[in-house]
Amino acid sequence: MNGIRLWLRYLRASLAGQVRYPGAFALQLAGHLATTLMGFAAILILFRRFGTLHGWSVGQVALFYGLVNVEFALAEMVGRGFEAFGEEFLRTGEFDRVLLRPRWTVLQVLGHQFRLRPLARLAQGGAILAIGLATAPVRPALFSLPMLAWTIAGGVAFFLGVLVGQAALSFRTIESLEVANVLTYGGVEAGQYPFDLYARWFRVLMTYVVPLGAISYAPVLAILGRARQPALACLAPAAGFAFLALMLGIWQAAVRRHASNGT
Repeated sequence: MNGIRLWLRYLRASLAGQVRYPGAFALQLAGHLATTLMGFAAILILFRRFGTLHGWSVGQVALFYGLVNVEFALAEMVGRGFEAFGEEFLRTGEFDRVLLRPRWTVLQVLGHQFRLRPLARLAQGGAILAIGLATAPVRPALFSLPMLAWTIAGGVAFFLGVLVGQAALSFRTIESLEVANVLTYGGVEAGQYPFDLYARWFRVLMTYVVPLGAISYAPVLAILGRARQPALACLAPAAGFAFLALMLGIWQAAVRRHASNGT
């Protein structure tokens, strides 16, 4: 409970700093919203030209699009400290001060900044997800809504795991590598479409090695009633939590080996 209260104090301080200039904050949100909406506009153009994609309707694809964007937006809001860990903690020596404090390093890095700009992605992702639920033939709400909440939780855990893994890698590279964007922004782009559109090797890689398919594709199949193994599809979001646990283990190992970056 003490850790939660401390994180909430971090949260209040971060929010106060970001909304101090409301005009600049509103412009940032508007710009981010316009950028993210362009992604769904491209999907609409595809459906306007071809009608369906491999048997998928625009309403069904809206479920994939909205779900993965909601997941990533929530992870990006709380995980900004890990995303910028190399530049804002290691290069400046700030992480050495973190190590001196009697609190879990993960909690302190999470509290570094609660980023509000992803609210734009969250809003448009949520709106498109609602449109998909209204237009696609989904299973009854008593199943679909709890399944959506479970899936979003697993997806947030997965994307947080990616950010934690990126930060752990920074102990070796000092700076965050752009290759991590393959799993963050690249993962969002891939998760916006049904996985059966991709090559088999890619589906295997992004389901059994990196569990993106488990948190973005299999649960939607269950919600649509198209899963071949419904029980496994319902359990699939748990892979996001397993991935996060693995990345936290790697983070802890990296922290134990850290010997400061000098002055």
